Order: sequence, then C-alpha cells, then structure tokens
Amino acid sequence: MISEEIKIQINSKYLELIHKCKPLMKRGDISLVNRAYEIAYNAEIENYANTGEFNFCHNIDVAKICVDQIGLGITSVICALLHHVVIFKYLTLEEIENRFGKSVAVIIEGYDKISELRTEKISLQSENFRKLFLTLINDIRVILIKLAHRLNDMRNIDSFSEEKQQKFSSEVSYLYIPIAHRLGLYNIKSELEELLMKYENPEIYNEISKKLQATKSKRNVFIQEFIDPIQRKLILQKLDCDIIGRPKSIHSIWNKMKKQNLEFEQVFDLFAIRIISNSKLKNEKLDCWRIYSIVTDIFQPNPKRLRDWITTPKASGYESLHTTVLGQNKKWVEIQIRTKRMNEIAEKGRAAHWIYKGLDKKKDSEEWLNQIRDILENPDQINFDIEAGRKKDSPNDKVYIFTPNGDLKKLEYGSTVLDFAYEIHTDVGSKCSGAKVNNKLVQIRHVLQNGDKVEIITSKNQKPKLDWLNFVITNKAKAKIKRSLLEDKYKEADNGNQILRRKLKNWKIPFNDESIDKLIKHYKFKSSVDLYYSIAVEKLDLAEVKKLLVEKAGNTLPKKNEERKTIAYEEISKQLEKSEEEFLEIDDKIKNVSYNLAKCCNPISGDAVFGFITVGKGITIHRVNCPNAAQMLSRYDYRIIDVKWKDADQIHYQTIIKVTGVDEIGLLKQISKVISNDLKVNMISISANSKNGIFEGKIKVSVKDTKHLDELLFKLVKIKGVTKATRIDSFK
Repeated sequence: MISEEIKIQINSKYLELIHKCKPLMKRGDISLVNRAYEIAYNAEIENYANTGEFNFCHNIDVAKICVDQIGLGITSVICALLHHVVIFKYLTLEEIENRFGKSVAVIIEGYDKISELRTEKISLQSENFRKLFLTLINDIRVILIKLAHRLNDMRNIDSFSEEKQQKFSSEVSYLYIPIAHRLGLYNIKSELEELLMKYENPEIYNEISKKLQATKSKRNVFIQEFIDPIQRKLILQKLDCDIIGRPKSIHSIWNKMKKQNLEFEQVFDLFAIRIISNSKLKNEKLDCWRIYSIVTDIFQPNPKRLRDWITTPKASGYESLHTTVLGQNKKWVEIQIRTKRMNEIAEKGRAAHWIYKGLDKKKDSEEWLNQIRDILENPDQINFDIEAGRKKDSPNDKVYIFTPNGDLKKLEYGSTVLDFAYEIHTDVGSKCSGAKVNNKLVQIRHVLQNGDKVEIITSKNQKPKLDWLNFVITNKAKAKIKRSLLEDKYKEADNGNQILRRKLKNWKIPFNDESIDKLIKHYKFKSSVDLYYSIAVEKLDLAEVKKLLVEKAGNTLPKKNEERKTIAYEEISKQLEKSEEEFLEIDDKIKNVSYNLAKCCNPISGDAVFGFITVGKGITIHRVNCPNAAQMLSRYDYRIIDVKWKDADQIHYQTIIKVTGVDEIGLLKQISKVISNDLKVNMISISANSKNGIFEGKIKVSVKDTKHLDELLFKLVKIKGVTKATRIDSFK
C-alpha cells in the first residue's frame, strides 16, 4: 500500500499543478485533467502491485514543467499525466482517443515510440538515429514533453541505476540541450547544463559553487552599488523598469575558465544585470535603446561585447540587447536589456508567443518542429557553441585587443601577436620578438583572444623572416613581411645580376635568355630573380655555372632541331670571326643598302646577329640563334655576311616578350605601368589570357637594345604576381 505521507505529497503537487493550469483552462478542461489524473494514478498503483515501483510524483512534475517552464496547454498536461498508461498496458491508444480525443492519442503514441528507441545501441549522432527520430515526431508537443521528462529525470538522477544515469546524461548532452537552445528554452537549457555538469564533474561543480557562495555577500553589495545610479537615472527619464542582478550559471563560468585558461578569481563577469522594461509594444525598441544609452553614459562599454538581438532576433524568437560595461573597481558587468514581453519569450521560447492573441499555434508548432528537423538533419549543429548562443568564431569574425594604454585594436579572428604588432606600426612588427599577453610572456606566433591586453617586445637585431608568413593571417602583416623580404631579395638580386654579367663576359658566354633559361631550368628556380639572388648569397658555385653553360653549348648529341640551331650558331659565329674588320654597320643612316629586321626572330641592338642577302629585298638581319638560321646556313651559306650594331640612342627596335604569373586583379595594369611609365617603353600590341588562375601575356614592345630589354624583363619580374618574363620570337 502507498503510505499516507506519499499520498499527501502527491495531493499537494497536484493542487500546485491545477493552480498553474487555471489561467489556461476553458469550460470542461478541469474535468478532463481530473479524469487523466485518476487514470494515471490507478495505472501507477497497478504497476506498483506488479513491480514494487511507484513514481506518480514524476508524472505531475513533468506536467508542471510543461505548463510553467515551456508554456504548453491543457492537452500537454493531460499527455504528461498519461504518458505511462500505454506502456503499463493499462489503456490502449483507442481507449485514450475515445476518452480524451485524437490529439492526446497521437501525442502519447509518438512519445511511446521515441521512448522505445535504444540509444545505447543506436548512436545519437548516427544517421540511423536521426532518420528514426524524424519519422516518429508528428507533433512538436511530443518532443517538448520528452524534454520536460528528461529535465525531471536529471533533477532526480541519483535515484536511477548507473545504466540509466549514463543513458539520460548522454541524451541530454547530445540531443536535448541543443534542442532546448534552438527553441529558445534558455532556462531549461541552462538548468540541464548545470545538472549535467553536477553529474559528470561533481568536484569542479561543488568547488565553483562554494566559491560563489563565499563571495555572495560582497557580490550583492557590488550589484546594489552598480544598480543604484542606473535606477536613479531611469526614474528621472520616467522609464518603468525592473532591475535584477544574478550570478552567472556555474556551467558558463566553468566554460569560460576552460576556454580562456583562467582561474575562478580571474573570471571578470561572474554575474549579470538584467533590466526589464514595462514598455508598450510600439515603444519597445526605442525604450531598450534609451536604457542602453543611460547605462553607457554612466559606465564605459566594451564595444566587442555588444549584441543586438532586438533589431535582428535569433531564429528562436529571442530578443534582447546585451552589452558589457566597466563597473566600479574596474570589474566588467554584463547587462541584458529587454522588455517584459521579450523576457517571457527568453524564458519560454516561442511558446510564449502562444499567450498573445492573433498568433497561430499550429503554425508556431510547425516552425518549432522544422527547427528540430533541422538539428537532426544537420548533426554538426548538435555540438555547436551553446554557451555563447551563436556559432563559434569563424574567420569572418573579429577580435578586439587592448594596448597597454587601453586603446582598442580590431583584428581578424585567429590573429597572432605578430599581426597585432604590424597593426600598431610596420617597424614594431619588423622588430617584434615576443609579447606580454595579460602579463604573461608569449611567442610571436601566439594566437590572441577577445579582450587580451598585449604589450609588444621588440629587438634591434630582429628582422622579418620567411617563416613568419606561415602564421600571420592579416593582409597588412603579410604584405609588410613580403615587401620587406622582397626588398632585401631584390637588392641582393641586383648584385647577383651584375656578378653574373661580369663572369659571362669574362668567359665569353653571351648574357642572353638562352643562358639564363638554362640555369633557371637546371636549378629549378621560379624566376631569374631567384637565380641572381642565389648567386649573390653564394648558394651557387660559379665554377659549376660555367661548366654547365659550356657543356650545354658543346653538347655533341642534341636533338635534331636543337642540333641544327647549335651548329648554325657555331658556324655563323666562326664565319663572323674570320674578319672583324669586314662588316656592315647597322644604323638608320645606311646609304645605298636596303636592309630590314627579320620578323621571325625580331633582332634588337645588342643581339649577336648576321646578315642574309635576299633576292630583290636587300639584306635581312637575323639573330644567330634564329630558328631559321640552320636552314639558311646549310643551303645558302654564301649569302651570309657579318653585321654589327652602331650605338644610336634614337633607334628603337621591336621585340616580343612573354609574361606569366598568378592571375590577380590589376596585374595587367601593373605590367602596363612598368612598361610605359617606369621605363618609357612603347607598347605596340598586347594579347593576354587567363586559365585556371594562371595569367599569360604576350607584348610587342619597342626597345633601344638588349640592355634596355634586360632591364625591362628584370623590372617585370619584380611585380607582385609575375613569376616569369622572357623574350620570345613571335606571338605563336
């Protein structure tokens, strides 16, 4: 038999439930609730006779949570009371439908089905579980009653077996906390987090709880001193508001300690102040911003902590204005500003809308159910940052960093100490050797968090290094580091260019594209700048360079096409060296001699060239490495004559250059600027195309001589994005 003490307890709980239901009841509802109570009580008595277990208080507690904390109606109360009767086989679904209507039967059927899911065998995060769960939910009230059920289970978790404790805690962690958050049931979500932490980490929970209790009196004094000036100004402005000071949840404090690696004493916002305005609907937004203005006039706000969910409410319907201000004794205090209506929605989520006229309960219920489906169909949302109430910081977010003087700097999320140093000044970044973050020494690659106070440490001996580019993320820092590295590299490359020119002249090897391309290809450099730089810093052995160029030129077993070109080059050079005094000098004042520059190789002043006597067209000037030279030598060697260039600044020659690089916005404009403005070179024609992010351009230019051309090619390679600039024979 059930003891009188338990009967009194049950009766007391039931009277509390009826009291909470009265505002929701229509005519006839009280008799339906009483009938459900009697049936559920008798079913529990029968179950007690068979199993020895009696837990009817649980049914009433679940019904109270449905009404009081979720905002559900009488149908849900009846279902909460009856949710065991089918499992106990006391009534069938048909009998329930006959006595209470179809809605109650449908909800209890769905509830029983999801209760039968064996989450210990089917992972909560598996696709199979999500599919099963979705097929079983037809009415949002099923999941809401189940949520109330699990909340009550967690409140009494010590009374269950270890197996059930693990099952309940797992479901709460992976399913019901995210659902409660998504639906805007923040009070339930917060309590579930607290209860889960108390179960999983009791020592940490109790330690933080004791520390909160120990500081309670001081905290209360602080809160009152903080509230007083705000309250006086609100009264002066004739704003009717309630101000509540409350400590933050133990779970949120613990989360902050873990994320920021802080001790309890270092958590600056252990409590929050909530200002609730009794505003009319049409004045809600205006009044909230007026309150914000009053608060921030009194206390300095932290701009990175402003959250405006009034202008753009959360998907759950949550509306509130959040900010953090610096109170007395330089302590940060979180302020939540909202109206009475907004506060009710924040407490009960979208269910709070149902108490207002003109809203469609069915439509709201469907919206809630869609949100549940969204969570289940996208499992990544199960583990989202529920403590912050929003997605985790992404690369599009910003972090706000304080200088030692208290100035704020805004950086991209994930920024390092070095990014911060370059944000202050280029010289500070270039000489940065470390920093003090919140008075702790850290390295330059240390990632900064919101609210960090950073003091940069510099060194005269420090200078930018290539590996710095691996961990800085701001465009400013990357650009400054690259510029510094390139400036150093180009200075050295200029020296290397001059060294190579002198050496090739001494070795009597032409300084031309062929020689440079051979070296670049052999050593696998990206550009001539890398080649010149390596020579300057003595990474290349010049003796090896000489050997390589000589061997390449003297190779006796080249491919057919290369063989003909090489033989032609050597034979023409021998013929031209027979008599240095017998040559035709080329300039624009040659009289009685008709000549033109060959279109196949576009020779310019400074190139090694030869003349070819044509029939009826005079002399055509070709480069000795012209692709047609081999054929002319083998068939018409008697027509070849020696020619040389005469120095003449006024004469310009046409040639074609090929530029390749990474396709970036403005690259062609930069190339044109270097050619036309910097070197005063005339562009005759240009063709360009881009494929798979690679830019390729062919430009016909007019230059004075090979030195002028080399200078142009060298300047082009310096352009950001350009990887190679070479001379070619034609546009083909």
